[in-house]
Amino acid sequence: MTKAEQVAGALPNGIDAALVLSPQNRRYLTGFKSSEGAVLITRGQSYFLTDFRYIEAARRAVSGMECAVYENLRKTLRELADRHNLRSIAVEGGWVTCSRLDSLKSALGQVELDTKALDEILIGLRLVKTQKELDKIRAAQALTDYGFEYILPRIKQGRTEREIALELEFEIRKQGAEAAAFDFIVVSGENSALPHGAPSDRILSKGDFVTLDFGAVVDGWHSDMTRTVAVGCCSSRQREVYEIVLKAQRAALDLIKDGISCREGDAAARDVIAKAGYAGCFGHGTGHGVGVEVHEAPRLSPNAGDEKLKKGSVVTVEPGVYIPGRFGARIEDMVVITEEGCENLTKSAKELIIV
Repeated sequence: MTKAEQVAGALPNGIDAALVLSPQNRRYLTGFKSSEGAVLITRGQSYFLTDFRYIEAARRAVSGMECAVYENLRKTLRELADRHNLRSIAVEGGWVTCSRLDSLKSALGQVELDTKALDEILIGLRLVKTQKELDKIRAAQALTDYGFEYILPRIKQGRTEREIALELEFEIRKQGAEAAAFDFIVVSGENSALPHGAPSDRILSKGDFVTLDFGAVVDGWHSDMTRTVAVGCCSSRQREVYEIVLKAQRAALDLIKDGISCREGDAAARDVIAKAGYAGCFGHGTGHGVGVEVHEAPRLSPNAGDEKLKKGSVVTVEPGVYIPGRFGARIEDMVVITEEGCENLTKSAKELIIV
């Protein structure tokens, strides 16, 4: 069964079709990357709609749905709604803007637009990866592990954060990554206390912690990894904090499995950090899902509600401790949830490395 057929089969009674507009979900359903297009899924027929720039490539690459070219998407959607006698269409409420929604309502006339059902369907589908999808994520992580091995001997006093980030990205792309998974984080010294700090012209000095958060994209699927290393030497306080973060990560990795609540997974790491006296220094969630987006469901967070981990989901486990104005440390692995625990896709060493 194709993903489009799964979407069609999951549509609630009273909804005749689904309209997917977001680039990430279009690619998830078709395997085809484009800056423009739409996927219309009725209960009996699916369409990938795009403009002249992409139609020939789409016809070569997209299977399981009809590829059609448009000059005006609103007009084409109106024609298809009439052809299939559509009275209600589900759209991505979490993505479509108010302006776009108004435009669709104007184009589709009396067709009702539902903004709730489709997000839930797509999130549910994307939560559990197929074997083929896992293979692509593994390939992305293999490039990421390679990148860490490559950059380690190049992290030296006198180099800037920006130089290291650029060299790391270039090497990963050169080795075959489609793209960087996100804007790489390379932060040092006091900047390492910024969980999502941007690489700057700060020059690395002896005694700095350097945090590297980076990943690759392979055929649309992402990886995500963080390592913290020390330049030349480290203080006893830095080593203490690093070991606390590592202990917290291992506690979460030991606990998470199919059926465990996301809040429990988060608490396993958070409690270790709190008991060590650093409760106020860990302000983000312990992890997040990874797939066609680098941040997606599920979330290991104290705010995760009743959400539970599912076999086949891919999540990060990334506790950290950040001391403002001083330094920070984060360790992040990416794992596949299994019935008995998790399979760690990240192979890079986690013991404190001094370069």
